[in-house]
Amino acid sequence: MRNWIFTLCATFAVAAMAAGSDLASVLSDTRRPAADVAHDETRKPADMLAFAGVRSGMKVMDVIPGGGYFTRLFAAAVGPEGHVYAYQPTEFDIFLKGKEPPVQAVTAAYPNVTVVRASLSALAVPEKLDIIWTSQNYHDLKNGNLADTAAVDKAAFAALKPGGYFIVLDHAAEAGSGVRDTSTLHRIDEATVKAEVTAAGFELAGESNVLRNPADTHALAVFDPAIRGHTDQFVLKFRKPLNAKH
Repeated sequence: MRNWIFTLCATFAVAAMAAGSDLASVLSDTRRPAADVAHDETRKPADMLAFAGVRSGMKVMDVIPGGGYFTRLFAAAVGPEGHVYAYQPTEFDIFLKGKEPPVQAVTAAYPNVTVVRASLSALAVPEKLDIIWTSQNYHDLKNGNLADTAAVDKAAFAALKPGGYFIVLDHAAEAGSGVRDTSTLHRIDEATVKAEVTAAGFELAGESNVLRNPADTHALAVFDPAIRGHTDQFVLKFRKPLNAKH
């Protein structure tokens, strides 16, 4: 099973490249701030874009976009014929303290980006999507009853086109730990994510080991200087079945 998944991942990457995604030009986009470029070595954006299968003309949602690191990459990759929705949940307004979300600044340089501020339980945009992406945030939804992940997963399912993909990247916790470490270490057991997302109707379509770090013991918080930027991270790709009714 695992060999099949990795073979499938490789196929996705090749298909994305063959479809015309010019990843080199995306990464060298001069609109990207230096702070973003400085993170490329650890975030492996070319691998992530290839794994996600982002192509020109696609409609992509970046859920909980932070400062817009991936939002900018997606915007450059989908081009003027595509569109990116940077979904800033109202559940996170408490952290903004009345300020505009940092991702709002992205729209000045990228006219194909729309910032959406609404509840996570909706994930509502004007059109069906090809890809929904969330990076290092799924575990946060478990903290302080911030959101019902079952409802979020169902909303993601509804927002995608049949055959569309929901991609979850997060910091790995100790196997079997479930949600024990989400608020303390800011990690989550990937088996928990797989179980929850597939329960919403998705199929597991692939996983990437590009951000894996076998030296990470999963015992430290992700902000600990000893591991920050080098945590063991899983990247899971879920597909909405082609025969899905909604």
